[in-house]
Amino acid sequence: MPFQYTAAMSFEHQLAEHRPYLIKFARLQLRNETWAEDAVSETLLAALSRPQAFQQQSQLKTWLVGILKHKVVDQMRQRAREVMLDTGDDEGDELEALSFTANGHFVQPPLDWGNPEQQLQSRQFIEVLETCTERLPAAMGRVFLMREWLELSCEEICQELKLSPNHLYVQLHRARLRLRECLEIHWFGLPRGVTP
Repeated sequence: MPFQYTAAMSFEHQLAEHRPYLIKFARLQLRNETWAEDAVSETLLAALSRPQAFQQQSQLKTWLVGILKHKVVDQMRQRAREVMLDTGDDEGDELEALSFTANGHFVQPPLDWGNPEQQLQSRQFIEVLETCTERLPAAMGRVFLMREWLELSCEEICQELKLSPNHLYVQLHRARLRLRECLEIHWFGLPRGVTP
């Protein structure tokens, strides 16, 4: 019996070590401290209640994030009526007008981002990406994170947030433009319009 108790304590300690990362991930998704805390608490309780479900086929952190994704979606569904969506339409139009010519081509081609796979290995890049994502307006950030990080289908997002498909695609497009601009400024190089 003492061996099982020691193993359980070790598992609990490992879960506690991943809590700060899980909180950060949940905050990015939910943009509400209380909701993020609730989602992470539910994730850790689920992991503690069924430690045998972790079969060490992946890293513990990956397994926990998988559970957390479901808890975040549950929180979004529970709180859907409480979420105020700011469309941010005025700012998005200005950004698009600056980014494209009348015939739809980029005013300035994207900077060379090098090898994206190699960049993903960099912890600093991930921190800059997370910061850029946090700076997105609330509505734009929510739909982007639901689509790209939580991997929800467009139909699910439209249903959850009561959006038309067209509005969703506009929000996703604007979010990607803003992320591109933020990454080009804060990671890949010089601000737009500045030549080396």
